[in-house]
Amino acid sequence: MDHKKIKKAVFPVAGMGTRFLPATKAIPKEMLPVVDRPLIQYAVDEAIEAGIEQMIFVTGRGKSAIEDHFDIAFELERTMKERGKDLSILEATRLKAGACAYVRQQEPMGLGHAIWCARDIIGDEPFAVFLPDEFMHGSPGCMAQMVDAYNNIGGNIISVLEVPHEKVSSYGVINPGERDGSLTEVKGLVEKPKMEEAPSNLIVSGRYILQPEVMRILENQEKGAGGEIQLTDAMAQMIGSQAFHALTFDGKRYDCGSVAGYVEANLALALERPDIRDEVRAKAAALLNL
Repeated sequence: MDHKKIKKAVFPVAGMGTRFLPATKAIPKEMLPVVDRPLIQYAVDEAIEAGIEQMIFVTGRGKSAIEDHFDIAFELERTMKERGKDLSILEATRLKAGACAYVRQQEPMGLGHAIWCARDIIGDEPFAVFLPDEFMHGSPGCMAQMVDAYNNIGGNIISVLEVPHEKVSSYGVINPGERDGSLTEVKGLVEKPKMEEAPSNLIVSGRYILQPEVMRILENQEKGAGGEIQLTDAMAQMIGSQAFHALTFDGKRYDCGSVAGYVEANLALALERPDIRDEVRAKAAALLNL
């Protein structure tokens, strides 16, 4: 069966990043580097790998560095060229003309509201959503795995991971149905349930493929957990009227929304780099007195 191609992706990047203050006072948290690439670059690279053509950034005040990052830096490139430096390191930051769109979320009204801000650019097409601080690391990437599944079954697909039961209250959690390999039928969704009320320990992990009908639900501006407009609540209303599945990501997730998870991601990726891993391993061992 043919399904509409996933050509657009929304990146909600308007958050203030208060967990990382003072580092994020003047720099968007999405621009914090993991080794030598900003978080947002990893997410965009994942989108491109999955065949996505247009990146839609939902931004807020103080986020202009993201726009600059994916622009051409004439002065930098001219200076590098004059000094005989290799410019290929910047290729991933130069997206094709027209491949980026930026819209503002003027108020922090929740993830669902941020997605809704992109409604006019999405139009009547299915689309992907990336939460950049959910760093999904693997090969193929998480979204490539999801797009592959979508091309077979269509509908709505979210990425999920298992977590200890005592941590479910921090996440959106699925009520699982039948399972077929890495795919699980989604019978319901609950945002940040109490541990004793959670239907499973499978949490929504920051990647989504959604049908455009979700925008019709979000336009009602109904508030949920935390007094915010929750994407999870809108998706829950679609279950039953549209196919809805969860894909268990074959890879590693790093929670770069927390300081400890961010440090873990830096160490893990540094240890994968042939040019620095031996030195990093030695330094880490020395710090741990191993």
